[in-house]
Amino acid sequence: MTRRPFFGVPILILTAWLLVPGQLLAADWQARPGESLQPLVERASDGDRLLLPAGRYPGPLMLVRTLSVEAEPGAVIDAGGSGHGVIVTAPGSVIDGLTVENWGRDLTAMDTGILVARTATGSVIRRSRLEGPGFGIRLDSVHEVDVHDNVIRGDTSLRSQDRGNGIHLYNVRDARVEGNDIRDVRDGIYIDTSSQSLLRGNVMQDLRYGVHYMYAHDNRLEENLTRNTRTGYALMQSRHLTVTDNRSEGDLNYGILMNNITDSTLRGNRIRDVRQPLDASGEGMVSGAEGKALFVYNAQFNRFEGNRLAASDIGIHLTAGSEDNAVVGNAFIDNRQQVMYVATRTQEWTENGRGNYWSDYLGWDLAGDGVGDTPYEPNDAMDRLLWRYPVARLLMHSPAVLTLRWVQRQFPVFRPQGVKDSAPLMMEPHFGDSDT
Repeated sequence: MTRRPFFGVPILILTAWLLVPGQLLAADWQARPGESLQPLVERASDGDRLLLPAGRYPGPLMLVRTLSVEAEPGAVIDAGGSGHGVIVTAPGSVIDGLTVENWGRDLTAMDTGILVARTATGSVIRRSRLEGPGFGIRLDSVHEVDVHDNVIRGDTSLRSQDRGNGIHLYNVRDARVEGNDIRDVRDGIYIDTSSQSLLRGNVMQDLRYGVHYMYAHDNRLEENLTRNTRTGYALMQSRHLTVTDNRSEGDLNYGILMNNITDSTLRGNRIRDVRQPLDASGEGMVSGAEGKALFVYNAQFNRFEGNRLAASDIGIHLTAGSEDNAVVGNAFIDNRQQVMYVATRTQEWTENGRGNYWSDYLGWDLAGDGVGDTPYEPNDAMDRLLWRYPVARLLMHSPAVLTLRWVQRQFPVFRPQGVKDSAPLMMEPHFGDSDT
């Protein structure tokens, strides 16, 4: 098909790449600020580039051709306050450096800044900026999409539950979401009914959940950072997750929350300062709302290895049948309560003669092999009493309670079944340069 130059506005730049001499492969189309981009898209052919100089362009934009949209700094698509900003339907499309603003806020209609539809396999969204009330970037039943190095900001005038998610994946496979900076939305990255995808190196702050998995199997979560979220990483109803080298700093309720997670691995994660506010007397302001570095609910057959859980109200809380998990080589540092295990079945947290490091372990190492000579048992019968009857905390430091605790230490026969580390480590394992 012969291409005809489009005179006037916008202007076709006569630049082309040649596949073989005499055969036109691709062309550049340059837009003019203030005018709709859709006529250019309709005139372009698959493989062309759409160049956007700095300025504002009315939306929405529908990429029905396989185009590379390359925006200069300051090039903005204004969606006009409703619906989607950009809709990508052509496979292999690329959006690079584009700012999208002012799309809709209807969460029922799932208004989105950049929507990547099912037919847009292999598309790339990179180095773009999205600011708006609804969903930021949404991948809908599409495969092999790359979303990286984008900045996403929500609308702080809305309640967090009335905002969309930063990056939303539904029924997605083989996606890569990497290096994005997400703040002030509902959930930073929400991934539902998706598999074989990688979330890596994203920074998420001031959210409900940093990362939220639902029915998402066989996925990897690596080297992400959450701050000041209500829950850093909410892993729910999923299996075969690999969660490695993530950080949670100052999240409010949970660093990592696991609900009905099986056959998964958590390794090298660093969680610190998960604490609820205190009242004037130094007690938590809401009973039972302690900050938990790691909360494990109805989760079995998982492996926790080489994680550092520090300076939180509770290091690890296991309940609702969370048994048969391997817990080894972790460090529990200066948590107000290291372990809260609400069950009666004994859990042995050692493997091949090595357990975990506990900052409050008072044993010794006469053999000099780096392993304590006496087991570490974090909880006693009084802990269980206080978990069952929180009002009993008023007696926590009374002479009677202190006497009962002393008796249990002196006469182990009175100790209840629970968590036991028979080979506690004398030195904290090395966790790299982010330990503090």
